[in-house]
Amino acid sequence: MKYDCLIVDDEVALSESTCEYFNMFDVRTAWVENTQDCLRFFDENEAKLILLDINLGDESGFELCKRLRETTNVPILFISARTSDDDMLLALNIGGDDYVSKPYSLAVLLAKVKTVLKRYANAEQESDIYTYGDFSIDFATDVAFVHGKKLELKAMEYKLLAYLVKNKNRVVPKDELFRKVWEESFVTDNTLNVHVRYLREKIETDPKEPKYIKTVWGTGYVFETPY
Repeated sequence: MKYDCLIVDDEVALSESTCEYFNMFDVRTAWVENTQDCLRFFDENEAKLILLDINLGDESGFELCKRLRETTNVPILFISARTSDDDMLLALNIGGDDYVSKPYSLAVLLAKVKTVLKRYANAEQESDIYTYGDFSIDFATDVAFVHGKKLELKAMEYKLLAYLVKNKNRVVPKDELFRKVWEESFVTDNTLNVHVRYLREKIETDPKEPKYIKTVWGTGYVFETPY
């Protein structure tokens, strides 16, 4: 499922009312109570923005933010009753995009969230084309090029390539590729390896010494770029 917003907060009444209010104004929102539920949520769903509390029972929203930043660049807005400058600075320094103090006005928070979502959507539109060296990919038209020449890619080859590029410089585990690209868990390593080999033959100057798609043995693959 695709959501606009995920709330991660163990204050049940506040979270439920915020979630209900956002959904009423067409900001598709889900809510989870703790770190593990948040991580499980992203195994099966997507969200364009995260509202993250600092105190999650015995857990820390700071630590969860660090973990999330290993796999996603979506905006993270901290929501907390803690108002010290040290907390705010830490939240921003570890990857938070903003800090909202509790108690908050639902209307004001919704306006802030809509502004961030709009900015995020505009940024996505502006980055439809990604270029690195001789390689480029246009996500709007689902076409990739090498040396300006259009690549003839099968549907699954393109889907695999696009997923790796969108997660560039992050090692993507094989089981994640099975779930997100093939959308099933019964794909074999051999199927994945064959698709990677075909992609390398089409985009790499020397498929045996790949510049773009690197193997991380025992884990998965990474589309490696300097930026």
